[in-house]
Amino acid sequence: MDTFDLKIGYLTPKNPIALAPMAGITDSKFAAQFTDHVGMVILGGYNLDERTNEAAVLEVQRGRSEFISDSPLEFLESELQAITSEDTGTAVMVNVRAVDIEAYADAARLAKKYGAGIEINAHCRQSEMIELGAGQSLLEHLDTLQEIIETVRSTGAVVSVKTRANVVDDIDVAQVIEKAGAHIIHIDAMGGHGADINIIRKIRNHTSLFIIGNNSVVDFSSAKSLFQRGADMVSVARAVLNEPNTLRFLVDQITSYQLTTGWYNSPKHICGGGDLRALAFCCLPVKPCAVHSALKMIGMTAEEFAQLKLKFVEGTPLEYGDSTCFGSMTWCCKITKPCFLRDGVLEVVGLSDIDFMQIKKHMSEEILSHRKK
Repeated sequence: MDTFDLKIGYLTPKNPIALAPMAGITDSKFAAQFTDHVGMVILGGYNLDERTNEAAVLEVQRGRSEFISDSPLEFLESELQAITSEDTGTAVMVNVRAVDIEAYADAARLAKKYGAGIEINAHCRQSEMIELGAGQSLLEHLDTLQEIIETVRSTGAVVSVKTRANVVDDIDVAQVIEKAGAHIIHIDAMGGHGADINIIRKIRNHTSLFIIGNNSVVDFSSAKSLFQRGADMVSVARAVLNEPNTLRFLVDQITSYQLTTGWYNSPKHICGGGDLRALAFCCLPVKPCAVHSALKMIGMTAEEFAQLKLKFVEGTPLEYGDSTCFGSMTWCCKITKPCFLRDGVLEVVGLSDIDFMQIKKHMSEEILSHRKK
């Protein structure tokens, strides 16, 4: 059985760790070092037309690294051929920039031909690209971004959009991306000092997009911070230049965590800053606490919430637990938080930690499927 059971359209990453695109660095040769262990490699960013390649030349002249080609689609196809020549089980995406919308569509068709996905670059902040209306400029022209996504999506390709946080309203951006039909939002959670992890939580609370969290991921602790706020996957960039084994370490650690807990990106508790999925871990809402604010966000009363959870656990081991705080494991917290009352009931009913968390995961999905806002 697949340890993580990840699926994004026709892509099936083997784990939630990705190599991020780095202009002038992440090509097929560089990425091939990691395909035996990472779940996804995102090549690029590649420039798809004459104007973005000319802009890249200017960037190189001032010391930046870029991929430049006189025949961008032929170059892109050669890269796709190289990275997909061996079946490693690693999903492939290509991050691209263009001025011409049809160039995105052409690249998407090529990506799909090789079983890869396409990532629209709404992230590059180099002035040469922004002046063309490419890269980060798209965040301020959401109608254009929506048109690009819809055009690319019409090819049948799996579509991601890489964004930069704290440039415009991130919720507006995510909702446009979702409405236009993209599968993935790849968020550079750039804050004032390091990653703004709460951006991930906000996006998780407002969309059902597959989220790739990025920025300052250098070890398991930093990766876990993004997972606990709702990231489905994390991507690593510069850290691999300093320590190429960073990705292997992360794969090993997140795999161990999944095999131990059964829910690799389980959220922090609501009262600890977790996203709305954490309603599955909340106590019976009988006193003033953060659960009431979370319920207001989804348009659910405390009574409706209580009845929904109780109904969900009927016929499952979680309906037991007279000795727990509220008389049922319905209300118990996540398995990584020590609780001798919960653990005692788990032992009596013969339910493993993993199975407990799997039921809680399904509970979270059930709660959010009833959201009214």
